[in-house]
Amino acid sequence: MIETFWSHLVEIAVATSAVLVVAVFGGVTTDTGSWYKALRFPALKPPDWAFGPGWSIIFALIATAGVVAWNDAPDSVTRWRLIALFVVNALLNLAWTPLYFKLRRPDWALIELVPFWISILALILFCISFSPRSAALLAPYLAWVTFAGWLNWQVVRLNAPFSTRDEAAE
Repeated sequence: MIETFWSHLVEIAVATSAVLVVAVFGGVTTDTGSWYKALRFPALKPPDWAFGPGWSIIFALIATAGVVAWNDAPDSVTRWRLIALFVVNALLNLAWTPLYFKLRRPDWALIELVPFWISILALILFCISFSPRSAALLAPYLAWVTFAGWLNWQVVRLNAPFSTRDEAAE
């Protein structure tokens, strides 16, 4: 029983650490300065303050889904595939924010969002066969990124064209 407690504690610590790395990187690379404030947004855009709590909930659900799926996995091959899918998803999640905010290229971020979205769907479809609970925990992530994709598309539509020149230096 003590071994089970410690193994679950390790699983929770690893999942929490992984999502914290992604979350902190996203927060550090998000710049809502003058460039961002000058963008035109659709009327359905939530207030800026809502994104932090929204992502916090999503990241908590992702970590929980990872632990649940890990424990529900029928064998080590499934666990390694699960890890691979989560790593790919994390890398794609990490790529979006700097494209949008640091490079100031919402158009490139929108293109990158397609494989990012597919990686979430792949996680859900992979997990559903052996861990429907983890798939359900990932569903809000897919919904959130779908909405974020719509917002991203609207920003591109309302503000294009974008360039890579550093307008802050002007």
